[in-house]
Amino acid sequence: MFSKTNLISTLVTALWGFLGGYLLWGLIGDPFMKDHLGTATGTIKETPDFGTLAFGCLISGFAFSTLYSKWARGSHSSSQGAQFGIWIAIFLGIGNGLIEYATANLLDLTGTITNALIYIVFFIVMGVLASLVYNKMSTKN
Repeated sequence: MFSKTNLISTLVTALWGFLGGYLLWGLIGDPFMKDHLGTATGTIKETPDFGTLAFGCLISGFAFSTLYSKWARGSHSSSQGAQFGIWIAIFLGIGNGLIEYATANLLDLTGTITNALIYIVFFIVMGVLASLVYNKMSTKN
């Protein structure tokens, strides 16, 4: 769990979580998503707490990398990483997104679907990055 490979994968996926999240949700998704907010007000902070955000990305990167290593069982290819990313995106982006749509007024249905698509891209890239680190580090041994 605290292997050198997992720790490097954690750092790489956490960095993607921080920068990729900003790219996908902050720069690309935000202009579109603003038009598809639900009726809840005051839910989005004007300026994020970057320290907590970075720590959250680190925790997410660690969890993702640890779960990926267990799921891949030593077979580390880009397609394995992408598959794992898709499953995580289905779980969080689609499953949890639809639960939030059904129970909260954060996004309308179009926003929820768009957010799910962003999750899919986000986690595919994260899975590929984790698989590349694991593949590279396992070939060194």
